[in-house]
Formats: sequence, structure tokens, C-alpha cells
Amino acid sequence: MKFKINLKYFLLTTLIFLVEVLIATVLKDQFFIRAYLGDVIVVILLYTLVKSFFVTNDTKLILGIFAFSCLIEFAQFFNIAEKLDFQPGSLMYIIVGNSFSWIDIVCYGVGCLIIYLLTKIKSNHKKSKKPV
Repeated sequence: MKFKINLKYFLLTTLIFLVEVLIATVLKDQFFIRAYLGDVIVVILLYTLVKSFFVTNDTKLILGIFAFSCLIEFAQFFNIAEKLDFQPGSLMYIIVGNSFSWIDIVCYGVGCLIIYLLTKIKSNHKKSKKPV
């Protein structure tokens, strides 16, 4: 991994973060959006956040994000937020979460698949623009 600030990814990260805040605050009563779409988008947020500051292999990054997301989800199974004494409603309690769900893991997988497909499309588009 090489450190390099990428303004495009940073701005995209900011936009996606604002969408996540909107989902968590304004759209919290919209079950599908809150329960599923937010989990799909959060892995995309993590991807753009890392790409904002590092040049890295996309496939390895996507797999790492999926593994990290699953690790956090399994930590929820063991009530890690309570064991770390995070107070309900606190930022860390919200970030770590408090309820395990296999559906969340599926959503993370869908988000990672979307990122993977977008990176492949972008890669193929760049290759087709190269002069022969």
C-alpha cells in the first residue's frame, strides 16, 4: 500500500457518509433502506475511505473489507459493545453494533460484489482507451 491522497475518493467518501447519516437519522423508519441498503453502502464507504488515502490492489482491499465487516458482525454475536462497556447510543456502540445477523453478512457481500464489478468495469474501460 502506498500513501497518496485522492480527492475524488475523499469527496465520494464524504457523500456516502452523508447518505449513511441520512439513512440512520431521517430514513430510520424505512425498514428496507435502514436494514439492508445501509449495510450494502457501508462497505462501499469503507472502500472509498481507504482509496482516499492509499493506492492499493482493489481485489485485496475488497476481500479485506469483507473480512473486516464479517469480523465486526461476529463480534456483535458475542456482544462485544457491552463487554467493552460502550454506552447504548454512543458513537462506538453505533459503529460496533449490537445485534448479529446473517442477512447483514449477505448485504456486506452484495456491497463488496458491487465494488468488485465497478472496479472491473473501470479497469476494462481504461484498457479499451489505450492506443494500440
